[in-house]
Amino acid sequence: EENPDLQYEYFNAVLINEVDDEGNNVELGGEFILEPNDHFNNLSVNLSLSVVQVPTNMYNKDPDIVNGVYWSEALNKVFVENFERDPTLIWQYFGSAKGFFRQYPGVKWHPDEHGVIGFDCRNRKWYIQAATSPKDVVILVDVSGSMKGLRLTIARQTVSSILDTLGDDDFFNIIAYNQEIHYVEPCLNGTLVRADRANKDHFREHLDKLFAKGIGLLGEALAEAFTILGDFNSTGRGSVCSQAIMLVTDGATEMYDDVFEKYNWPERRVRIFPYLIGRESAFADNLKWMACANKGYFSQISTLADVQENVMRYLHVMSRPKVIDHEHDTVWTEAYVDSAMKDKSGPSLMTTVAMPVFSTKNETNQGILLGVVGTDIPLQELMKLIPKHMLGIHGYAFAITNNGYILMHPDLRPLVNKPLQICY
Repeated sequence: EENPDLQYEYFNAVLINEVDDEGNNVELGGEFILEPNDHFNNLSVNLSLSVVQVPTNMYNKDPDIVNGVYWSEALNKVFVENFERDPTLIWQYFGSAKGFFRQYPGVKWHPDEHGVIGFDCRNRKWYIQAATSPKDVVILVDVSGSMKGLRLTIARQTVSSILDTLGDDDFFNIIAYNQEIHYVEPCLNGTLVRADRANKDHFREHLDKLFAKGIGLLGEALAEAFTILGDFNSTGRGSVCSQAIMLVTDGATEMYDDVFEKYNWPERRVRIFPYLIGRESAFADNLKWMACANKGYFSQISTLADVQENVMRYLHVMSRPKVIDHEHDTVWTEAYVDSAMKDKSGPSLMTTVAMPVFSTKNETNQGILLGVVGTDIPLQELMKLIPKHMLGIHGYAFAITNNGYILMHPDLRPLVNKPLQICY
């Protein structure tokens, strides 16, 4: 149950075994036994307990965090039983929709040189792919004169954070608007591109070239976004699933119900997610109406510190169809490098298997996503499952994801000095 007065201590991954100036254990730290383990490449771990990581930009004892950590403590027993039943397992974890990350076995986390841990489980590919259905997204950015200065800086960061929440199953484009419509990447007018790492990085570079001037004509920008999404939906391109328009602006002078009536009603296939930039709320009612009338969600972002958490909220809405239909789809990520797990040949290649966790309360007819549970699988373990006698003398096995990425291949290896890239 939600209980803001709950006094509960847990093992924070960053604070365990830390002491203050007087030699006492710090709050949320405590004495946590860690022993080197061969199965985890001699990392010091605790095979009896999990630890909880909370992003640096969140408060460790926020009531939402504490309540979630409290009820998820039951996973300790499950993690231990899973490992006893299958000793080949390595990391098991639960990423909460509230932002905390429960990991087994327990291991100490170390901040960077600035004392920051930027890891947020909700930004990871395994979380995004499991939590939401594939989606087509058009991001509209207001670059009218009123967006000058800090507002435009916050808008850029908001768009960048939205891109962080998109994965390889998603398609997107970014349109800036004032009295005219400007595609952030002019070569990609009227289309959507896959939200892979290369495309997202390319668009981020163009965000710095945006500058504010003129007046904002939102109606034309909305019509353009609906046209793109409608074209992709009718021709079977893109994700062929959910669609959304992300609106980043400092206000809307009207409701634009004529545009919605022409392009989106009554089916309401496209959800609208307005992000109001700035402290003023003169036009908040119009943006709230847009969100409610189009199955979306309204957020107001006043400072750069508000960006991350406010952007994440749309994932709860996009996950509702899966929650209501109880679609516990299992997803497999592309191969990636885990620098903590190394063998004789260097860092190990992994894949993550994940699935969403939903609330089972009867009163949640709107659907509540609690988080995503996952486990890492070394690719070498998958290779061991291949029946060698069926391959022949010169045969070998490989696996490719539905997005065309190589998941498993005998020659799949990390590129030197580029640990997050792979080559074939």
